Amino acid sequence: MGEPELTLTASLRPAALDARRGIVRLHPEALTALALRPGDPVRLTGRRETAGIVAVAESATGVGLLQADDLTLGNLGVRDGGQVRVSAAAVTPATEVLLTGPTEVVAVVSPEMLRLALLGKVLTTGDDVSLLPQDVLPDAATRGLIEAARASLATRVGYAWTSTLLRVLAAEPGPGALVTMDTVVGWQHGAATRGAAGPVARRPAALAGAGAGDTAAGGGTADPIDGGGLASGVGPGRAEGSTAGSGGADLAEHVPSVDELPGLRSQAEELTELLDLGFHHREVLGRLGTTVALGVLVGGPAGSGKSALVRAVAAQVGARVRLLWAPEVAALSNSSAAARLRAATAEVVTGGPAVLLVSDVEALAPADTPGPVATVFRQCLAEIVRSGAAVVCTTSRPEAVDPALRAPDLLSLRIDVPLPDAALRREQLAVLTRPVPLADDVRLDEVAGRTPGFVAADLAALVREAGVRAALRQKTAENPTVRMDDFTAALEVVRPTSMAASTLELARVTLDDVGDLVEVKQTLTESVLWPLTYPDTFARLGVQPPRGVLLYGPPGCGKTYLVTALAGSGRANVLSVKGAELLSKWVGESERAVRELFRRAREAAPTLVFLDEMDALAPVRGQATDGGTTDRVVAALLTELDGVEALRNVVVVGATNRPDLVDPALLRPGRLERLVYVPPPDAEARAAILRAAARNVPLAEDVDLGALGEELAGFSAADCAALVREAALAAMRESMTAATVTAGHVETARARVRPSLDPAQVAWLAAYAEQRS
Repeated sequence: MGEPELTLTASLRPAALDARRGIVRLHPEALTALALRPGDPVRLTGRRETAGIVAVAESATGVGLLQADDLTLGNLGVRDGGQVRVSAAAVTPATEVLLTGPTEVVAVVSPEMLRLALLGKVLTTGDDVSLLPQDVLPDAATRGLIEAARASLATRVGYAWTSTLLRVLAAEPGPGALVTMDTVVGWQHGAATRGAAGPVARRPAALAGAGAGDTAAGGGTADPIDGGGLASGVGPGRAEGSTAGSGGADLAEHVPSVDELPGLRSQAEELTELLDLGFHHREVLGRLGTTVALGVLVGGPAGSGKSALVRAVAAQVGARVRLLWAPEVAALSNSSAAARLRAATAEVVTGGPAVLLVSDVEALAPADTPGPVATVFRQCLAEIVRSGAAVVCTTSRPEAVDPALRAPDLLSLRIDVPLPDAALRREQLAVLTRPVPLADDVRLDEVAGRTPGFVAADLAALVREAGVRAALRQKTAENPTVRMDDFTAALEVVRPTSMAASTLELARVTLDDVGDLVEVKQTLTESVLWPLTYPDTFARLGVQPPRGVLLYGPPGCGKTYLVTALAGSGRANVLSVKGAELLSKWVGESERAVRELFRRAREAAPTLVFLDEMDALAPVRGQATDGGTTDRVVAALLTELDGVEALRNVVVVGATNRPDLVDPALLRPGRLERLVYVPPPDAEARAAILRAAARNVPLAEDVDLGALGEELAGFSAADCAALVREAALAAMRESMTAATVTAGHVETARARVRPSLDPAQVAWLAAYAEQRS
């Protein structure tokens, strides 16, 4: 008897945590019928056959649905709503996998790194596959390797790695071969990995025709992340506009012009004037009895175009560019790193105007522990500047760079690349979409408004992702176009580089979904959304926007839901932290966590920072018994909120049930200056909350939510939502084919759901709010 099989309806799942990772989700009953457990491979058959890894769908998902991303549906050859046959698949470890992809990706991603990106996925010949690691259901033993692969891909390829697609040319045995650490993975006409169990020099049969000069991982023992297959001088991630090339070679790919770098024209003009003067007009300086030092430090967010800026200006003044990626040099032994630096110096100081471009310089000259290589590096920089050549170092973390590099004879000039605002993002999108056939419904202004914190590389990844989705939708069209819904779908996957480490997935709710609380919503709109959305208006009127807001009220009355609704506006990035998550028993770690939180917030601005459980994070100083940890955390918060360094386009929202336990210093003007009381709902508010919670629930005509709201004294907002949910479950218990929720089901739910508000606590909070008003 064959394996059980179900025919299910395909449903496109846009969740960012699943997207393009080979995950499909089934209802628990469907899993049981197919004798599957989460993490098992499944065979999927539409117009063509492919495979995936199964996970559990949310309980509200229909039993007859198969949730999959656009890539899986494309591999199946079906659209959203199409029929897919699903059955269990045997776990068959892949022995050999051969892939092809964009040239710029093949050049910088080693086979070892590629194998880690594919680890835990099941592949079928002819499939399209992404580089996004299968980290939804990772094996505990490989979790660390997957994290290492993610970091290396981001460094090597830039944020474009999240939208890059590869084609599986061969997967043996197939279909549905599971990639393991023993799988031999290789590029077409390129290198292949070795097995994990030792120096296995066997070349896979699928790779036999890859080329006479190819070797498996370049020979020798390959590093699992940045090992063989990478040229020795490969530059940093594509997000910086860098070029993959071999060691010492000049940059050979398309060099952007200054006109292609909107938002960087003033920086380009400043750098152009300096290099032109130093390379072509030194005689004028000599007649004036002075000289110019061509040492520059360029700072700015990762992916903002720092390297592209330097290359464009160098081309404009007729100078060669020698690229040096600092993390790669820093990873070498001291003698090898010194030799690499001296070779690069010798190349730059001879042969006419030249620029040494050092990317991510903090790796070679860290501020905290500069070593012997940093000393050699400073000597090389001094030699280059004395010779009349130029050296430009880039960094996304200026505070992490050794201050000694800012000496007058080294990097005497600093140029900052700003984070683009909405207007600048609109201009960048216009440049990036010039070669893209856009449909008439595409509104770049709206796209720019929905991409807070995006830098040029992120916007480029967004345009590519939208193009990929358009291609998957129009594989046979003669004149394909990119529509607005392609950009909308791409926004579900592409996130700003500064938010890459965040796994927060926000619900699609706005303030309009919040029942009642009219005054509270108006206050939050003015205090939180206006500063993030209209900073120019505040500047024009000379008004300093509020720095932060503290929400307080009884448990279950919607404080966290209000913040979720604010985040759902899509006009700001969201960093959510519970109070206890920042506390550590190790001295200094809690303060470091606070500084890191606000550093990420500045990089991703405009940003909403949500600090839940503020009474645990910032209690009144001098009363804690934890050795002073919370006192130092409060001091760190005060410094970040109202310190010397400006906190622009960042709004902090705290939430607590006990505002009296929060340190008073945090509640002064310039900090969390607006205290907003979120009261328990009255009868009218409870009715509004019930209507909002029951928006998608088919209620029978005998259900009167207005009258029900009058009867629910003592119920919080959470209690009201739980009542609606319990009523729907009561209908399901009565019959799985129930079409409506009746008044009888509501009465059954009332017997189960009890009010949770404490009258004494509500009275105390109301008195506190009256006192603060």
